[in-house]
Amino acid sequence: MLTTYYICGKLQREATLPFGAIKELSQKYNFHIITTSVQKVLSEEKAVLLQDGKTKYYDQILISTGARAFVPPIPGHEGERVFSMRTIEDADYVRKILEGREIKRAVVVGASMVGIKLVELLYARGIHCTLVDMAPYIFPLAAVPCVAAEIERRLTGMGVALAFSKALKAIEEDGQRVVFADGESISCDMVLMCIGTRANTEIADENITVNRGIVVDKRMRTNMQDIYCAGDCSEGCNLQTGDNQIIGIWDNAARQGETAGANMAGVVKEYEGNMLHNITHFMGMDFIGFGDVKSEGEEFLYENKEKGETFVIRVKGNKPVCMNFLDSYGASGVLKAYMINKFGGAGRQMDSVSKVRLLNEGIPEKLINFLESNSEEEDEWEK
Repeated sequence: MLTTYYICGKLQREATLPFGAIKELSQKYNFHIITTSVQKVLSEEKAVLLQDGKTKYYDQILISTGARAFVPPIPGHEGERVFSMRTIEDADYVRKILEGREIKRAVVVGASMVGIKLVELLYARGIHCTLVDMAPYIFPLAAVPCVAAEIERRLTGMGVALAFSKALKAIEEDGQRVVFADGESISCDMVLMCIGTRANTEIADENITVNRGIVVDKRMRTNMQDIYCAGDCSEGCNLQTGDNQIIGIWDNAARQGETAGANMAGVVKEYEGNMLHNITHFMGMDFIGFGDVKSEGEEFLYENKEKGETFVIRVKGNKPVCMNFLDSYGASGVLKAYMINKFGGAGRQMDSVSKVRLLNEGIPEKLINFLESNSEEEDEWEK
């Protein structure tokens, strides 16, 4: 996410490396860097096969190869004016294009958290932007429909064009025209692809269990001895479902890495897992989503029209399974901890300090009472 701040000039390039450059880190912590690419981890031999054909043996190994941007193989996806956004190199290229060419119209494909941040930086430059997705509304993996509708209302009011339920058929004229399956098309000066990511798991050999990501336990161990994995290439525990799943967020990667490092150093440490969640600021709005938006349940809505705040909680079996909050960023930490505790089997009662913090952040008292209550007082809520 820092790449978009770098493109628009809010951050200098060095600020996108929060821990420092790799050379500085190697000197500080006394580790050795081998820059040759790894072709394969040979789990039975306890070795890695390098790109140059050499073999290096290990006692323990951590795979933390992350993920890459997914660009569907549609005609024209390699056009000169078609860009993906994932790495700092991608950001360098996009920044160069924006500063060196006259860009008046852009299409962002992917109504995701990265997609909306690209819309934001384009909007700030006065570029007319169209946000495109196959999904019927914005943030389909995080937002409930009524919250998505409010976000869309605000975006269109700012002049952002939305094209949802649109399947991409082709990109023509080297990225100057986007063609949809229904025959419609949009002219533009550049196309930015933010459809999603794919875990970089190719270096794992056939003995290592891989689904969408490399499967790990609570100590970040794979099924093969002395092989650990952490970050966006791994499948850890989703606390809500109890299943292994890639949860591609910074907080999860950091905790997984810390856990793997401790266990590799001989300290027994377990990481119970995380939940799906998103917290992002864009276009003057704050969106917070906790839990699985695909979960079924009864939906309770509270709107503070005076402040422009929206709160939605979806409940199943007297337990919240999904929360959405619009423009109430300050409460996100307390509510995230609450959800994780609930998924972990903790009691329903909320402590007084948390209640006061929520009240100070403008969370309505009846919503707080609802969260800590053992009853479902449906008549107090607008469904």
